[in-house]
Amino acid sequence: MKKVILIVFATLLISANHVNWFGNYDKALNIAKKSNKPLLVLLISDNCYKCKELIEKYFTDKKYIDIINKKYISVIINYDIGNYPIELFYSTSFPTLFEIDSKKEIFLTEPIYNSKELLNFIKKLKLY
Repeated sequence: MKKVILIVFATLLISANHVNWFGNYDKALNIAKKSNKPLLVLLISDNCYKCKELIEKYFTDKKYIDIINKKYISVIINYDIGNYPIELFYSTSFPTLFEIDSKKEIFLTEPIYNSKELLNFIKKLKLY
């Protein structure tokens, strides 16, 4: 459990410029509401070996970091810890990315379950 989280955060700390991830859903939601931004929720699991690769490959790419930090309040959630509204973000596929309206706590887009869809999502961020 802690191993995946440590790897994820170590990867993020290596990069001087990184996505500003929150580790607490409620705190991120409150900040998102105050700043009138949507939430970007990344759901990972202890047994997910693709999660580290996903973060290294996509969320440390400087082309997108500033766009993500400007557009979203980002939160990374470990499914195995369960400190988030599971009834809203339930998934058994990891990693999963959700784009959420912070005021209504509804999906803005369909959940993203695979690397190809994630890459398409990230590439589209340049259009905003």
